[in-house]
Amino acid sequence: MQPYMPLGTLYAAAALLAKGFSVVAFDSMLEAPSDGFVEMLAAHRPNIVSVYEDDFNFLSKMCLTRMREVAWEIAKTARSFGAVTIVHGSDSTDNPSLFLANGFDYVLCGEAEETLVQLCNSILSADEVPKIDGLVRLDQSGQVVRSAQKLSKNPAWSELSSPARDLIDVGPYRAAWLEAHGYFSTNMVSSRGCPYQCNWCAKPISGNKFHLRPATAVAEEMKLLKEEARVDHIWFGDDVFALNHHWIEEFAEEVTNRNAVVPFKIQSRADLMSEQTVQHLKTAGCAEVWLGVESGSQVVLNAMDKGLSLPSVIAARSRLKEAGIRACYFLQFGYPGETWTELQETINFVRETRPDDIGISFSYPLPGTVFYERVQAELGQKRNWTDSDDLCIMFNAAYKTDFYRAVRDALHVEVDSWREPEQSDATHAQVEALWHKVIELEPVSRNADALVSSERAAIASTAFVAVEALAPAGHS
Repeated sequence: MQPYMPLGTLYAAAALLAKGFSVVAFDSMLEAPSDGFVEMLAAHRPNIVSVYEDDFNFLSKMCLTRMREVAWEIAKTARSFGAVTIVHGSDSTDNPSLFLANGFDYVLCGEAEETLVQLCNSILSADEVPKIDGLVRLDQSGQVVRSAQKLSKNPAWSELSSPARDLIDVGPYRAAWLEAHGYFSTNMVSSRGCPYQCNWCAKPISGNKFHLRPATAVAEEMKLLKEEARVDHIWFGDDVFALNHHWIEEFAEEVTNRNAVVPFKIQSRADLMSEQTVQHLKTAGCAEVWLGVESGSQVVLNAMDKGLSLPSVIAARSRLKEAGIRACYFLQFGYPGETWTELQETINFVRETRPDDIGISFSYPLPGTVFYERVQAELGQKRNWTDSDDLCIMFNAAYKTDFYRAVRDALHVEVDSWREPEQSDATHAQVEALWHKVIELEPVSRNADALVSSERAAIASTAFVAVEALAPAGHS
């Protein structure tokens, strides 16, 4: 996993600092509480320990069992030093009772920078906890009590301080990036939330609201990162970048005026990549766009309520290529109703449009989504991935997990092979072998129960085609 700074935590820390609190940041959510964390507790004896998830990382929307268990261990360790414990994040928002039962005193739901300040004030003042939006706690009898307003209201960007990056030692981040990639990248955001209605995407923190930072503020932060942190690259963690085409034009102008151009990458939608937007992105320094394509089958896209047409993806790919911007696809395998036919449509679509890179995940039922409600009855004991590399199917998809992994591996290697000036015999043999494995697995990996799921999903399913029809590009 690439070491990106936990922006959500640093925004929350900045809100506390702005109100006069003393804050110590400790980034340790990927491992069990370390000796360093225990030493910090012993040295500082904090009154409050807050586990504040990064709201600007799509992985934090998933309940990863490893992350959940680490949070619980942090809470229990902090309480052993007498600290009051607070947690904020997608998983705790979905399952507050679990977190309260495993070491946390309070759960904050929604965009919680300001409510964290309010809660800390009341705790340190030994006052009665006020009625705070998005707060969940236990009463004296051990019953769960939650505020009338389930999620805290979205604070305006103008009310938030810049992320408190000075609390983080940049050195290890820089060293890790230089060793792995030869350049130093860090992350920032220009917006939060997403107004689109994809029925598999959870929005436990921001809901459907979307709001932008001023273009001037974003450009100024880029300048600071370029000149003071000496970054070589920036990753924007926005759920959807370039939603407002007027903002993009202003952003490009502000970045240019400040000489703040730094190569950056974004996540966006193909239907936002107009000719003008692509040119403004190029002017501002955009080097790479990750598009949420999800599938090369229009049937599957429609079932997802994606609101996206495949021709718009083709147009976006072409415009980005002409501008010299890398175009990459996020793809999703296993959505209900996706059969071998739809999978082949995705494979062929990737071959025809030739993205510069792809990222493949498997459909993951997130609480609070239409997709989750659709497959909830099919979920067994395993309802969460252990970590981000788990990649397993937890409901009755058309195929078993091993088959999807085989397709993922074959397509990844084939796309990677396109970067070679001329495909070597060894690479060709590897690609052929991986697709041969897919063809062998297809008939023995089908899940008969998925046919019922497909009918319930009301997706027009087509018949299976002969597996011989699938062959690596150029070798059919």
